[in-house]
Amino acid sequence: MKIAFFDTRPFEKDAFTRANAEFSHEINFLEPRLVESTAKVAQGYPCVCAFVNAKLNETTLKILKDGGINLLALRCAGFNQVDLAAAKRLGITVVRVPDYSPHAIAEHVVALIQTLNRKTHRAYNRVREGNFSLNGLMGFDLYGKTIGIIGTGKIGKILVQIMTGFGCEVLLNDLNPDEEFAAKSKARYVSLEEIYSKSDIISLHVPLTPATRHFIDATSLSKMKKGVMLINTGRGALIDTAALIEALKSGHVGNAGLDVYEEEEGIFFQDLSGQILSDDTLARLLTFPNVLITSHQGFLTNEAMTNIAETTLKNVSDFEQGLPLRNQVSE
Repeated sequence: MKIAFFDTRPFEKDAFTRANAEFSHEINFLEPRLVESTAKVAQGYPCVCAFVNAKLNETTLKILKDGGINLLALRCAGFNQVDLAAAKRLGITVVRVPDYSPHAIAEHVVALIQTLNRKTHRAYNRVREGNFSLNGLMGFDLYGKTIGIIGTGKIGKILVQIMTGFGCEVLLNDLNPDEEFAAKSKARYVSLEEIYSKSDIISLHVPLTPATRHFIDATSLSKMKKGVMLINTGRGALIDTAALIEALKSGHVGNAGLDVYEEEEGIFFQDLSGQILSDDTLARLLTFPNVLITSHQGFLTNEAMTNIAETTLKNVSDFEQGLPLRNQVSE
């Protein structure tokens, strides 16, 4: 099948080219993001492939449909960037990659935690400048600390295993608690209020829905233990960024590790080093020495990229051959 592959980066092109040896699709790798202004580029293709920062509202989808698109293949797990109701009305099938390497995300959480804790990013820059002072680099033992993990899907469960290995007390919260897993892992499910009040570290692993949008707001932040470390590798809009900034300014939040940002569209995955950053909120976050931001790279491992490429192309092949679509997204 012919696929218009939007928002291509070199590492993706390599992974998809290797995986396509098994499927033999005709892939046209394109640089622009898939938004209203670029959707016409896909005219004549039956399938488009998009990533998390695409803007697939009704207008974009209508342009795609008018151009002959019948399949939207997301090469990511999240699908909040798609107007699913509009896709259904227009007769566009949507498929995704529900999981690729939960280990990649969970391990990136630990990288954020330990970088913030032991201040290795600051130490690295100091030493390169000939500054071998240890002042201001004090961290803490993870052993004996309490971590609250909100959302215990595949990523959350792997993070539980990692953090129990450090000797942490692990508190869990999920709409569908897996008590058997918790018992085996020596973790326990508790209320959000208990996670907020007792956790030294809190990590978010829930999907973005209307109910979870900004569920970390001024009220929930105020309930957290003073000095808490907050980690978000899920979706940026889980956190009210303005409220987080206020909590950082007051010192109530001690550290924040963010692999996602609620207004990352058009910023993340781009080289803006030669430009003035126009997002004042992101610019403010970058001024905090106790905030570490990575540009949505938690998924970026060889294993994850291989799984993403293979699953995406298999989804396209299944659609083309009329086979059941186990990764279809419906409203």
